[in-house]
Amino acid sequence: MKWKIGDVTITKITEIASTEKATWIVPDLTAENLARPELAWCKPHFARDDGKVHLSVHALVVESQGRRIVVDTCVGNDKRIALPAWHQRQGPFLRELAAAGFPPESVDTVLCTHLHVDHVGWNTRLENGTWVPTFRNARYLWNRAEWEYWSKTEPNDFADVVQESALPVLEAGLVDLVTPDHAVTDEVRLEPTYGHTPGHVSVHVTSRGEEAVITGDLMHHPAQCTHPEWRGGSDADGAQAERTRSSAWRSAQRRLRMQRPRMR
Repeated sequence: MKWKIGDVTITKITEIASTEKATWIVPDLTAENLARPELAWCKPHFARDDGKVHLSVHALVVESQGRRIVVDTCVGNDKRIALPAWHQRQGPFLRELAAAGFPPESVDTVLCTHLHVDHVGWNTRLENGTWVPTFRNARYLWNRAEWEYWSKTEPNDFADVVQESALPVLEAGLVDLVTPDHAVTDEVRLEPTYGHTPGHVSVHVTSRGEEAVITGDLMHHPAQCTHPEWRGGSDADGAQAERTRSSAWRSAQRRLRMQRPRMR
């Protein structure tokens, strides 16, 4: 799947897709709630009448001004993950990335909206028992506040993520710790969207008067546009995440109103 935003091209590379009940992600995504009239727009593309929703773990490759930017690197293979369906996967993601025209060595930038397990997995791959950077020619961009938070946490389920998917690229000297408003190109910049994690960022694309936002986990399902108060079960600060979603949606609506042609 591809989108054009002005001169920018965004390509979706899916690692995992499923259709399932998603109350384990957002508790309010019940069949009863999804049947509300104001959410009729979610069907059939984002939800079904039986209350199941369409979920995807994917990376987005952003091509801008000669740069190849991979936004979020999914779950990865061989990773130790508490969720059984994701534990030590063996999937074809890298082959599919290359088949789409983006072999890992051609990528120059890897941008992680945050450092949760399903957004950093392909930062590294296992070679001869050692975790090595997957995108060896790329700079990995992390919001400094995000890394500082996770690097100071006590050992827990996240410790494996740091050891397997974060430290190897940091120790290889490939990480740039950036500010939450960092400009990657003239068309692609970060913007802070805190709450899901303490340093979560989204990616704002602007080109030739067109705009798009790669939200990361600012929201987990489109229904949260209509109901930003529906909190994610893995939000570090649910109240902050709700405020951020509400603010982001109001800003998007204002921009849409400004872009509509005026009636004469």
